[in-house]
Amino acid sequence: MPSEAITNLQKLPLSPQGAEVILGNILEPETLAIPIAPSPTTMFGPRGACLLSNRQLWISDTGHHRLLGWRNLPTKDSQSADWIIGQPDFDREGQNAKGKVGRTTLSVPTGICACGEGLAVADAWNHRVLIWKTLPQDSNVPADLVLGQANFTENEPNRGSQVAANTMHWPYGVFYHQGRLFVADTGNRRVLIWHQLPIENGQPADLVLGQPDMISRNENGGNSPTAASMRWCHDIAFWGENLVVTDAGNHRVMIWQEMPIENNTPCTVVLGQKNFDAVEMNQGVYFPSASSLSMPYGVGVADDWLIVADTANSRLLGWRKPELITSLQGVVADAIAGQKDFQSKGENRNFGLPKRDSLNWCYGIKICGNTAVIADSGNNRILLWHFKQN
Repeated sequence: MPSEAITNLQKLPLSPQGAEVILGNILEPETLAIPIAPSPTTMFGPRGACLLSNRQLWISDTGHHRLLGWRNLPTKDSQSADWIIGQPDFDREGQNAKGKVGRTTLSVPTGICACGEGLAVADAWNHRVLIWKTLPQDSNVPADLVLGQANFTENEPNRGSQVAANTMHWPYGVFYHQGRLFVADTGNRRVLIWHQLPIENGQPADLVLGQPDMISRNENGGNSPTAASMRWCHDIAFWGENLVVTDAGNHRVMIWQEMPIENNTPCTVVLGQKNFDAVEMNQGVYFPSASSLSMPYGVGVADDWLIVADTANSRLLGWRKPELITSLQGVVADAIAGQKDFQSKGENRNFGLPKRDSLNWCYGIKICGNTAVIADSGNNRILLWHFKQN
């Protein structure tokens, strides 16, 4: 692999014109980003989004404590959402709709994904994951299943007791792959895995990564960082046959060669750090590089590309899949978006107004077909950006 000094700057295969569609508030010149009142066209700090194979789009409008849904992929800027879940109407907000927790309420929703024939959402501050067995086709369709809590009316972290295989504390990410459900149980510093899609409320997980057992929750397993430990795990993906988890608190991305089958299985390689026990932001220096990360939250996959939302550096980094995953240990990224070079990190490139190709604390990245869906949280918007597949 080339050294960073001679690495050619390559842009990710995103349209050079920037996002084709911007959802959310579009700032005019001389306007500052401020908290935005809820409406069918606005959002406040969205953390996750999911474009489904039927072209439905669902977004976690995190700051407004709601999900927004579009019947078809939006084709124009600031297009109104068709559906809402979590609030009685588009003009109201508040945790759990300022009422009691239930099957249609949300408190800081974050990760969202297709789940079998339905949808799954990490309802972070209710310390649970909600699952719809079929895709919602209307506003405030009640969830069918809850994980992390015994029922839909409870929302205490770890069920008000000790951590266990059926509890959660601030779950952030959710992912479904080949029949398995994965949850980044961030506050418990672990990833929970169900080998089959759960069928009962509060069903315990089958496997745990990041902790030695189902009853531990210490940061980095209570010791120094290792290839098995986590600090703040946030998002999950599969890159071919390889499991990928973003560990934002350790400023790295963990990759397992194939699906782990035992609790606390160590990962094979990490990106963002030179070795398994190094965990400093941007590898201990102020400016980033082509091999460093600062609080990476999101991860997406497109063909042989692995795309990481390097959140605190306000950029996307891309790696091309090599023949041997083991050759990836600490390797430099192949491409970038959102910054002019690998050494820059300012929001909207130079702390300016947002542009169609700039980023400000991007928390999520998912790619469906030729569309990259980016949760550009600091700009209170979602970008729908053409991604050229091989």
